[in-house]
Amino acid sequence: MVAGGHPLTSQAAIEIMEEGGNAFDGVVAAGFTAAIAEQALTSLGGGGFLLARTSGGEEILFDFFSDTPGKGLAGNALDPHFFPVTISFSGSDQDFNIGLGSVAVPGNLKGFLHVHKRFGRLPLAKVLQPAVRAARDGVVLNHRQSQFMDLLHPIMTLSETGRSMYVKNGSYLQEGDMTHNPDLAGFLESLADDHGESFYNGSIASAIEADMAGGNGLLTARDLAEYQVIERRPLSLQYRGFTLLTNPPPSFGGTLIGATLKLMEALPFPEMDWGSNLHLASLTAIMEEIDLHRDETVFNPFKSADSWLTTAIGRLRKFSRGTTHISVSDGLGNHASMTTSNGEGSGYFVPGTGIMLNNMMGEDDLHPQGFHASPPGRRVSSMMSPSLLMSEAGVAMVIGSGGSKRIRTAIPQVLSNILDFGFDVQKAVDLPRIHWDGSVLQIEPGYERSAIEKLREYRQVNVWDERSVYFGGVHTISSGKPAGDPRRGGAARIGMHGCP
Repeated sequence: MVAGGHPLTSQAAIEIMEEGGNAFDGVVAAGFTAAIAEQALTSLGGGGFLLARTSGGEEILFDFFSDTPGKGLAGNALDPHFFPVTISFSGSDQDFNIGLGSVAVPGNLKGFLHVHKRFGRLPLAKVLQPAVRAARDGVVLNHRQSQFMDLLHPIMTLSETGRSMYVKNGSYLQEGDMTHNPDLAGFLESLADDHGESFYNGSIASAIEADMAGGNGLLTARDLAEYQVIERRPLSLQYRGFTLLTNPPPSFGGTLIGATLKLMEALPFPEMDWGSNLHLASLTAIMEEIDLHRDETVFNPFKSADSWLTTAIGRLRKFSRGTTHISVSDGLGNHASMTTSNGEGSGYFVPGTGIMLNNMMGEDDLHPQGFHASPPGRRVSSMMSPSLLMSEAGVAMVIGSGGSKRIRTAIPQVLSNILDFGFDVQKAVDLPRIHWDGSVLQIEPGYERSAIEKLREYRQVNVWDERSVYFGGVHTISSGKPAGDPRRGGAARIGMHGCP
């Protein structure tokens, strides 16, 4: 079973598993394919995380997110060039920084190769076939992907390489148009023998360093050569008798989700009517508490006692009121939850590869202590939280989401929809969501007007006209069913497993 962000992404995993691969072959094939099919959301030049549970019970969080760049540069050379762009969602604007100075050390490519080497069973050349085919033959822009491309228009067309790929006959590509990336197809074909050496240690690394030096970027050949995938022990959280395995520090998404679940567990959500004023008011209050104490939660991961959570629970009881994700399970008992991102993209393409590098150094939410405050070589924190929900019987759910700051609110809402309210997995994913952005409660359409009007009595509320990519993309497998999130073009697939 697979739940991913595009039909080609999900089908790539199914194809590889039906040809004898396991869940890890499948998720790696999907990751490479997503870099073509979901090119506005992820890239081999981005970073991510994969939470794995093998059929033998081994549990590992593979951290291949970005490092801060600048190794080997003199202190006075650390003056990065980046500039802001505003991405206008239909109901809210968000500012990001792009350009060469926004690029952090990319980890997706090394991460995919590392996971395949650790747990894959098919040859790498076979696993790469769906992605090579997509890059060489082209991908038709569907409705959702064309929307993402429109959002990121100034980034996708910043460079000459981007304009040559995405502008045809003077017009920016639209829904129904075909996108090709022959340079990326050639790069992928070389990976079976090269295994990323030229990118991290060879001629491609040298070309990147030269471009960065000429354009006030910080990424160096030494950064690339010394980058490593880190294997971590997953963070373990409890919620209503289940155990949620998720992303541990230094990333902060898992700890924020854990704090959210602890507050949710203190309230009688199963006794509430979904979408009622009490349900919406309780969710909103929890989001406000997490937002107010975010730094305390991030830098001092929560404890059950003598922390602000104890006080927050008391208050709540008185209250009465550019990322993608792939979930894969195989028939052998292997499960993979992988979230990857290119941020919004820096606009810079690595020469000859068709790979746009990330803008992780330009996202304020990833740098709560300020831009470029950390020394070179430090793993950047992230909100991404690929997760597995465990019961006494084994893996009950594979879940994760894209969505920048909204990841920490999207995942708990879907979990609660399933565990507290008993909704089928697709219904739980499809239901409208809310998000407290620090000053305004953002609400998708679909809630009762009376509940929304009650909320307006004590906080500012913005009701969107449509369900939006803004509210995440929670691609989930639960109770033997995969569910793709329509907000991000989700596609669920079930195949006949090819492994003996």
